[in-house]
Amino acid sequence: MRDLRLLPKAHLHVHLESTVRPETVRELGGPPEPEGPFTGFRAFADQRGRVRELLRTPGHFHRIAVEFCEDEAAQGTRYAEVTFTAASHGERVGRLEMPLEAVLDGLAEGEARFGLRSRVLLDHSRRRPVERLWRTYELATRYDEVIGLGLAGDESHPLAPFTEVFDAARDAGLHLVHHAGETAGADNVREALDLGHAERIGHGIRVLDDDALVARMRESGVPLEVCPTSNVLLGLVPSLADHPLPRLRAAGLRVTVNTDGETALADEYARLREVFGYGDDVLAGLARASIEASFAPRNLASALLAEVDAWAATVPPGDASASTSGGTSGSGLASGS
Repeated sequence: MRDLRLLPKAHLHVHLESTVRPETVRELGGPPEPEGPFTGFRAFADQRGRVRELLRTPGHFHRIAVEFCEDEAAQGTRYAEVTFTAASHGERVGRLEMPLEAVLDGLAEGEARFGLRSRVLLDHSRRRPVERLWRTYELATRYDEVIGLGLAGDESHPLAPFTEVFDAARDAGLHLVHHAGETAGADNVREALDLGHAERIGHGIRVLDDDALVARMRESGVPLEVCPTSNVLLGLVPSLADHPLPRLRAAGLRVTVNTDGETALADEYARLREVFGYGDDVLAGLARASIEASFAPRNLASALLAEVDAWAATVPPGDASASTSGGTSGSGLASGS
């Protein structure tokens, strides 16, 4: 089996505030990480909210961005589109631009030190006012490193009140990526496509509830940002073995593998190797899908795809007779390998 930390990957669905290291949380006086799965989406959101409250100074925001880059680079992530709730933090600390500017500075330092290329997506909770989304839109248009925005949070709240903002964002050339079909059903995904102009769907695991939507997604090629371990931790599926990822792939949908910030990316790939028996050819294909579904510049995407091909062509350690095309299935899970 090839080392999955060396497989070049793009990470498309990861919330910066969910990646804060446990030791950083402790140093900032925060709560310990919960043991075991969350009791539901609300428990997850409340715990992450307590972590967000710890971030108060430019140094805090800069630090978590640099640490994000270091941790992602160690997992083989070469390009990340990291989600950040900039306007919420800015309102909370009384300086709208400060959190985002500090994060952008940290990401620039992280690229220089660790080689991780990144861009930023700004999110907005469905539970929060439209006025805050307008402020998010304004922030997104000011900084070249910000490439898009979208809705997150409790999917029981409709997208419809925000359509004017998303119309403006589309016209301004911003990408639109919404959480949908995670806790709510197929109509939630349709709303993201029809009213939110979604170019990718965050999660989207409920699309399988509707054959017509599956056909539409397959025909349009809109990618899904699937986060298997996160779905298990939030109690949305009972176990990884029960996760619909294989069925999403079998339906011909464009599937990318991500973490939501709830685990490490190479570890997520390793779990798929163990639980679903995916060989290195399948895992390389998932890495290619993440790169192709990204908004990375074309030259960067082409270079990363070539690196994935090179990884797949290497002979697995200890198997001099292995085919250079990959495709062996793994069975034991070694964290990050």
